Amino acid sequence: MSKIITDKKKIKELLSRGVDEVINEKDLEKKLKSGKKLRVKLGIDPTSPNIHLGRAIPLLKLKDFQDLGHQIIFIVGDFTGVIGDTSDKESERPMLSKEDIKKNMTEYAAQAGKIINLRKCEVKYNSKWLKKLKYNEIGEQANLFSVAEFIARENIKKRLDKGSRVSLREMLYPLMQGYDSVAIKADVELGGTDQRFNLLAGRKMQEHFKQEPQNILMTELMAGTDSRKMSSSWGNTIDLTLEPNNMFGKVMSISDDLIVKYFTLVTRVPMDDIIGIESQIKSGANPRDIKAKLANEIVKMFYGEKKAKTASDNFDKQFKDNEIPDDIKEVKIENKKWDIIELLFETKLVSSKSDAKRMVKQGAVKIDDKKIISISEIEVKSGMIIQVGKRKFVKIS
Repeated sequence: MSKIITDKKKIKELLSRGVDEVINEKDLEKKLKSGKKLRVKLGIDPTSPNIHLGRAIPLLKLKDFQDLGHQIIFIVGDFTGVIGDTSDKESERPMLSKEDIKKNMTEYAAQAGKIINLRKCEVKYNSKWLKKLKYNEIGEQANLFSVAEFIARENIKKRLDKGSRVSLREMLYPLMQGYDSVAIKADVELGGTDQRFNLLAGRKMQEHFKQEPQNILMTELMAGTDSRKMSSSWGNTIDLTLEPNNMFGKVMSISDDLIVKYFTLVTRVPMDDIIGIESQIKSGANPRDIKAKLANEIVKMFYGEKKAKTASDNFDKQFKDNEIPDDIKEVKIENKKWDIIELLFETKLVSSKSDAKRMVKQGAVKIDDKKIISISEIEVKSGMIIQVGKRKFVKIS
């Protein structure tokens, strides 16, 4: 049985670092200092195959609770994922099929395990209790909330003002997330600020079922590589499944004004050191050098120090020295004449053939360091190096 740590400094950082709001902060702080073992919940819907750094923020906070000795519960929303949460959406999220959800969640727990200790974590799938609910039980839960409360939410109000459709299905989502808290008897629930209504629904639901209402800790949201909120829907994510070189490069592509926020939210570099980093930036230090330290910290968290160092060296070779990195992925394909579009797609350097055409037209494709300027056939030979953009390489074997 793990010992509960009640260190005041660690509790203060837990409740403040990257935190936007805590409900009820005084009560939660009191419980943390009391030595009581808390049940701390975080749920993530597998609406895409990968967990990204934005979702890693509450996962890191979950780890902080775990490091203090509390019982953490990671809920994979295999049922709620089908229904779809529109808390952060300005349009209706389509329902996903059970097959899509099953495929997406294949590696979800393993990805979460890059941050939290799964051996000491309860991993739950919310279909276990949600699919058992009967119509009269759902009606009883729905009676706790008014339509006015739901449509007062900012993003829902915007959609209604624009005349956009809001389905009754969307109103059911907060009930399901709230019932998750009842099912696992949560003392604390974590989530982003866009989840506020759903998190509060858990408190109301627990009160109805004669449980003590959970405290809530809401983390700040993170901007993605295009400075909009990080979202799989927008393709601006830095996924935990990226290999080290690509992860390093993606972090290096973020806006300079996000450096301090990234250090705060997705690393555990001491806050005193981050204050020093902020001072360096204000004093005119080169943001690129500090961003490289950030990228190194993030890659190190998921892959270890050695691979982070290699990724850093490879990045410098590509962008400082204009050299080809050492650890290029090798791809075995038939050595013959290939249409360049087919070749790029076959080697998985592009996601689609239209993407391949766009890359060629933009002059972003090189073969053995020679730029390809037209769509034509290429004689492919072993040892050939194909490059797309600044970071994607393959070697033909």
